[in-house]
Formats: sequence, structure tokens, C-alpha cells
Amino acid sequence: MRPRESRSHLCGLLGQGVAPSLTPEMHEREALRHRMRLVYKTVELDERRTSPGRLRELLDHAVELGFDGLNVTHPVKQAMVPLVDRVSPEVAAIGALNTVVIRDGQTFGHNTDVTGFGVAFRAGLPEASLESVVLLGAGGAGTAVGHALAGLGARHLAVHDPDAGRAERLVASVRDLDAELVVEQVGGPGLADAVASASGVVNATPVGMAAHPGSPITPDLLTPSLWVADIVYRPLLTELLAAAAARGCRTLNGSGMAVHQAADAFELFTGRPAHRDAMLRDFDQMVAAEVALETSRERKQ
Repeated sequence: MRPRESRSHLCGLLGQGVAPSLTPEMHEREALRHRMRLVYKTVELDERRTSPGRLRELLDHAVELGFDGLNVTHPVKQAMVPLVDRVSPEVAAIGALNTVVIRDGQTFGHNTDVTGFGVAFRAGLPEASLESVVLLGAGGAGTAVGHALAGLGARHLAVHDPDAGRAERLVASVRDLDAELVVEQVGGPGLADAVASASGVVNATPVGMAAHPGSPITPDLLTPSLWVADIVYRPLLTELLAAAAARGCRTLNGSGMAVHQAADAFELFTGRPAHRDAMLRDFDQMVAAEVALETSRERKQ
């Protein structure tokens, strides 16, 4: 599937709560570095617009209006899968997509959360042991991270999620990827032991976000031998990462996954290689600007 040659590109983001997303500006800034025109719009989906029939209409309209691609986020990553014409192997395995490429009237589903986490992990935690990893969260993002960890070479994966059925589905989907990978669900009573014997921990839950403060595990479970990754990027320094750093753990914040999944999508949409270091700098600047604005507002109150 070759990207079409185009003097301009039109892209969009479908989901709920997408207005504050940094993705549109990341894409538009990167396009400027390529001397390209790219317009990136957000499409807020209320509950009436998340049915399969309505999503089909939106996808058809995007094709008709000449969109080059769409990013897809909560809560329709799974619902969009059967609506596209073709899917990547990652999407077929996971059952969720976050990117739709549109070419010649056809739609192609991809999951750049998988590739984004993989690239971020290799760059941010080089040589980190993947002998035994605890994955916290088995939702859409957690499933993508689980598949990324399998692809990175994890040998043992312990999955914890309050929804046992969701955790079991993730376990089943990952188990088929590698016969030598041991993957299991871990309930609340076994979580402490799983962390104690792990080489690393990944938080793929919303806990730690500004709207969901806290830490998914208690700090006393963290030891200096662990590496700790968090896919949350608002804030970049979550309570989990702050506690981990204080205990001497190597840490990885959510900026890398956020940027690399966007960079992968940009390359799929445009066929141009993304300037990833520049996109990381853009991301840091945008987050810093948000923090400065919020601090200013708090001082005025």
C-alpha cells in the first residue's frame, strides 16, 4: 500500500474527550518540517455516534471527503475493526485499531500503540531485562502494550486487571504469539509476589492521570532492581514514576509512546519519514506550556 502523492493531507481524530489532544498539533508541526500542508481535525463522538452504523457513516464520509487517514481512540478502537476493509497483523491479533489509512477508496486498519510502545521502550530502557514483566491494565492500551512486550522478547508476562475477564482475554491473545512466552493472569492477592519476582512493571491503566490521581500499586512493592514504565503522559511524572525514581528504579514515562505512535501514524498517512527527535521536543514544549498555563491559573485563584 503506497501513500498517494499529494500536495496536502487531511487527517482526523475520532473519539471522546479528544479536544485537548496533542496529536493534531504534533502532526501539523511535523508536516511543516516537510514543507507539506496538513490539516488535522478532531471529531468528538457523543454516545449517539458510537454505534457501528454511525461509525460506518463517519468512515464513509471520511472516504468521500478525501481524508488521508484517521486516528481512533477511546471508546471505539474495537468497534472500528470490522468496519475497515483490511487490517494489519497487529490489529487482527489484538482486535483493536488506532489508525485508519485511506487510499483509493479503501480503508486499512493499523495499531501504532503497539509499535509506538516498542520503539519507546527500546529507546528509553535499552538493555532492560524482559525476563519477567508485570503488566497493569488489560484494556485497549494494555492489550497493545502486552503484544509489544511479547514482540520485544518478554519471557514471562503477568497481567493484572480488576476485570478478570478482560485480563483473561489479553492473556489468550498474547499466548498465541510465542510458544516460549509464559503469560498468566494475576489477581489482587498475587500481585505483590508477582512484582517481587519481576524485572519490570508497566502501568497501562488510567491511574496516575490528572483525572485519576494515585498509583496502581503501593510504593513499598518497588525495589531498585525493577524498571518501571508508565504510559500516562498527563502528567509525565506520575505518582508511580516519582515513587519508583525515589527508590532507585529505572523509569520510562509516557511521552515516548505518545510521540512514537503519532510518528508511526504520520508515516502511514504521508509516506514521509517522521523527525522523531523533533517531535519529542515538540511534545515536551507542548506539555511544558500546559503545565505553565495550569500553574498560572492556580496562582490567580
